[in-house]
Amino acid sequence: MPLYSTTPMLQKAKADKHGIVAFNVHSFDSIFWVLEAAAEISSPVILQTTVGTVKQLGAQNIVRTAAAASDYYNTPTGLHLDHCTDYEVIKQAVRAGYTSVMMDASMHPFEENVSRTREVVDLAESLDVNIEAELGKVSGVEDEIVVSESDAQKAVPAECREFVEKTGVPTLAPAIGTAHGIYKGEPNIDFDRIEDISNIVNVPLVLHGGSALPDDVVKRCVALGMAKVNVSTELKNAYSEAIRKHFVENPDSLDPRRYLQKAKDAAKEMVKTKIIMVGSQDKVVSSFV
Repeated sequence: MPLYSTTPMLQKAKADKHGIVAFNVHSFDSIFWVLEAAAEISSPVILQTTVGTVKQLGAQNIVRTAAAASDYYNTPTGLHLDHCTDYEVIKQAVRAGYTSVMMDASMHPFEENVSRTREVVDLAESLDVNIEAELGKVSGVEDEIVVSESDAQKAVPAECREFVEKTGVPTLAPAIGTAHGIYKGEPNIDFDRIEDISNIVNVPLVLHGGSALPDDVVKRCVALGMAKVNVSTELKNAYSEAIRKHFVENPDSLDPRRYLQKAKDAAKEMVKTKIIMVGSQDKVVSSFV
C-alpha cells in the first residue's frame, strides 16, 4: 500500500466529523508499532517526524520504512514533516516521498508567512503533497522551536481566511490556546475561536499540542473542524516509562527483546487510546484514495 497524501484523508475526516491522529515517530521501530496499532483497530493514521528526526534517520530511509510498514499492515498512511522552517529541508522531504509537509513561518509577520507558505504550496502543487501552515504561535518546545507562554499568540479568524485565500494552503494550524508538551496547568482552549475560524475557512484545521489534553476537549475540537490531532510527548513518555519500569523491576534483565516489547505494548495502547478518542477506528475506507 503506497503512502497517501493527507489532503483527502483530512478532508474526508472533516466532512465525517472525526479526526485523524498524527503521531510523532522518532525511530524506525516506532513506525511499525504505530501502524500495527492502527491496523488492529482499522484506522487511517499519519506518521509525523520533526526536522531533527529527518536529520538523524534520513528522509529517504524514513519514507522507505513507512511505505514498507504501510504495505505490511495494509493501513492507509500519510507521512508528514512537522514544524519545518527551512525550505531546503522541505524540498528534500518532498523529493524523498513525504506526502505532507509543514512550512512553519508563524514567527514572521503575516505577509512574510504568506510568502514563505505560498512558495511551498507552489513547490508541491503538482505532486499531490499536502501543505500545512500555522497562524499565531503555539507555546512550548517543538524540536528546536521554542515559544514562551508570554510570546504565544492566538490566531485571528479574519486573518485565517485571508491567509488561506492568499496561499491556497490545504490545511491550517491556528493557535487556539494549546501548548506543545505536557500541560503544567489546565489548558485554556478557545472553543469560540475554533468555531469562528472553522465557519469562515473551508480547509481542515490542525490541533497542535494534543498530548495530555482531556478527551472531552479533543472531541470538542474535532467536532468544531480540527481534523488532524498531533500527539508526540505523551507517546514518547509511554514508551520510555515502560523501559524505565522494566529496569527498576528487573535490573539484570538486559535482553532488548524483553524491554522493547514492553515499551512497544505501552506505546501501542497509547496509540489506540488516541485513535478511539478522535473517532477514526473502523474508518479504513478507499473513498479518499
